[in-house]
Amino acid sequence: MIDGTVVDLSRAQFAATVLYHYLFVPLTLGLSFLLAAMETVYVTTGKPIYKEMAQFWGKLFMINFALGVATGLTMEFQFGTNWSFYSSFVGDVFGAPLAIEGLMAFFMESTFVGLM
Repeated sequence: MIDGTVVDLSRAQFAATVLYHYLFVPLTLGLSFLLAAMETVYVTTGKPIYKEMAQFWGKLFMINFALGVATGLTMEFQFGTNWSFYSSFVGDVFGAPLAIEGLMAFFMESTFVGLM
């Protein structure tokens, strides 16, 4: 079995990663709707201030998006590194959904970054 101190440190590390990931994801979703609204208003009115606003917030969106992807990938790898005993125990049930989530998230993120 694994020492209790190692488990506590693994939990603390995973909690810190999840904390930051859960901050970046809702902010990314909110900024995406905000950017869509600014672009829509710019196209309908033609006022350049909305284009400048969208460019400014778009830069912050890309930084936030990149940090969200980085914390998400770190979370997935922590399942194998920090929780290897647990992952080997529940791997048959937990592995397939985690792999599907990883692939779907990667392709969706790549697609939406390409559209931006």
